[in-house]
Amino acid sequence: MNREAYVLPDAVTPEQIKAIRKKLKLTQAGFADFICVSKKTVERWETGKESVSGPIVPLISMLGEYPDFEQKMRVPKKEFSLRLWYMYQNEVCTIIDVEERLRKVKMYNFTNDLIKRAFGRVEEPSFEQYEEFLESRCFPPERDKMKLQLEHLGLPFYDPILIIEKTQGRMAEDFFWIRIER
Repeated sequence: MNREAYVLPDAVTPEQIKAIRKKLKLTQAGFADFICVSKKTVERWETGKESVSGPIVPLISMLGEYPDFEQKMRVPKKEFSLRLWYMYQNEVCTIIDVEERLRKVKMYNFTNDLIKRAFGRVEEPSFEQYEEFLESRCFPPERDKMKLQLEHLGLPFYDPILIIEKTQGRMAEDFFWIRIER
């Protein structure tokens, strides 16, 4: 690796790791969860006598520069009874909380890529836009032999949320899908 290509230190000290963790207001366990290592690893880094090298170096530098990144990536508290996770492969793109009875929708984007967002540029979707989004992730209700398709899915009638529960909203031509949490 060409170390002269990046303006990064070769290693970070235990004190630097601990300072960043405290700046983020995270416990060792919370920090470990956030950076995908064990709590024991964080403990070892913070109590060690030696500096630490490897992938933690650019991460600590980035978190020092952008401490709000951790909050930006935090899963928000569930606001309504239904939560949809709109995914692109294994990437969470949008979380949608829905209260169907009250026709309320709350959305959180986790990407800046408008193509990957459930509602594109729309920041506060209406319930009607939510319903249109659901239908866009299902086969159309006018489809030939729709009843056979519903029968194949074990569904008595056309309902986009029920179809998505069965199919994860997967379409043959893309890598987007939906996980439903009740």
